[in-house]
Amino acid sequence: MRLPTVRGAATMAALLVVGAAAACSASAQGAYPSRAIRLVVPFPAGGAPDMIAREVANKVTTQQGWTIIIDNKPGSGGNLGVDAAAKAKADGYTLVLGQTSNLAINPSLYAKMPYDVEKDLTPVGLVASAPLVLAVSNTSPYKTLADIVAAAKAKPEFLNFASSGNGTVAHLAMEQLQKIASVRFTHVPYKGAAQGITDLIGGQVQMYISSVPTLIGHIKNGKMRGVVVTSVKRSPDMPEVPTVAESGFKGFEAVTWFGIAGPAGLPKDIVGTLNAAFNKALQAPDVRQKLAEQGSEVLGGTPEHFATLIRTETTRWAAVVKESGAKID
Repeated sequence: MRLPTVRGAATMAALLVVGAAAACSASAQGAYPSRAIRLVVPFPAGGAPDMIAREVANKVTTQQGWTIIIDNKPGSGGNLGVDAAAKAKADGYTLVLGQTSNLAINPSLYAKMPYDVEKDLTPVGLVASAPLVLAVSNTSPYKTLADIVAAAKAKPEFLNFASSGNGTVAHLAMEQLQKIASVRFTHVPYKGAAQGITDLIGGQVQMYISSVPTLIGHIKNGKMRGVVVTSVKRSPDMPEVPTVAESGFKGFEAVTWFGIAGPAGLPKDIVGTLNAAFNKALQAPDVRQKLAEQGSEVLGGTPEHFATLIRTETTRWAAVVKESGAKID
C-alpha cells in the first residue's frame, strides 16, 4: 500500500492556489471561520491521534489566526466521536480526526454502525500515517520476533498481546501475523493505550502493539523494547527495530493513517479553505520534524485522494475482518 503525500513545490502550489480561490469564494458568502472550530478526536488524550491533532491544529492556529478546540470524545472504537461530527451542522465548525479503525475497519467489524462513512462524512484531507510497533517490556526474555514465534509454537496461546481494543488496526495486524506465522496468541484488549502501557511495563501483559507515536517515548527511555515495526521500511526514529518482513515474513505491512473529515454536505468552499490550511501546516518544517520524531509520516493531499484511500482501505480491511472472524455487536 502506498499512501498519497504532498511532494514538490508544484503540487503544493497547486493545492494552495485551489485553496485560496475557495477561500475567496467563501469570503464572498461571509468570512469563514468567524468563530472557533471544534476538532473531535475520537480517542483519549495522550495517544497518537491526540498528539497529531494537537500538533497540526496548533500550527493552523499560528498560521491562520483561527481558534481550533480539541474535543476528545472516545468510545466504541472511535465511533462515538466520528458519529458526533457526522451529525453536526455542515458549516465547517465541527471536524473530526478520523483514522483507519473508525473510517475503514469499523464498518465491517460492528454489526450496526451509527454512521455511514461514505454518505455521512466529507473528506477534507489526509494528515499523517504511522507504522505499528510490537513492543515488550525491558525485562522480557524475548529479543526478536523469532523468539516470540518459537515460544508461541511451543505453548499455543500462552503468550498474550495487548492492544487498544478489539478490531483496531493493531489487533487485526496481529491476527494477520498469527496466520502467516502459524501461531496463536491470547488477545488482551484495552480501552485506549494508557492502561495497556502501564500493564506491559509492570509485567501484567507480555506484548503490546500500537502505533509508533504512542510507544516511541517509552521505547526510547528504555521502559520498553521494540521488537518489530509493521511498515515496509524501518522507522527513521527507531532504525534499530527491524520490520516484520525483515524478520522472516516478506510482504507484511500494516499502517494506520489519520485524516480530517467533516459532516456530509460540507460546502466545497469551506472544504477548500480547510484543505489549504491543513496542507500548509503540514509543510511547516517544525511540524514535519515533530511528527517525524513521534514516528509519523506527513501526508497531506487533496480531499479526493483521501476519499479514494478510504474506499480502498475499507475493502482491504473488510477481508481481514472476515478472515479473522472478529465481530463487535
